[in-house]
Amino acid sequence: METQMVNKTERVEIRISSYDKQIFRKAQKLSGDKSFSSFIIRIVKEQSEEIVAKKDRIIASERDRNKFFDAVFRDTEPNQNLVEAANKYKLQNTIK
Repeated sequence: METQMVNKTERVEIRISSYDKQIFRKAQKLSGDKSFSSFIIRIVKEQSEEIVAKKDRIIASERDRNKFFDAVFRDTEPNQNLVEAANKYKLQNTIK
């Protein structure tokens, strides 16, 4: 996990049930995190980064899929190199 030296000026306040706090505290003690705040920050950050990375992969794969289908199915004329290669292939395969 990457540790960043940053000036912490932001504050987040949440209200949770006593059960949630109890289970979070137990998990914090079992995890070895020194403080409750560091535990919460670490867990939320890990999950947030995973969610963002997953979404980025979905967006990238959808963008790639669209590019692929556009390249395959768009109506375009073959370039000169492709025409010459096709003619050469036909010529080589018709003379036997």
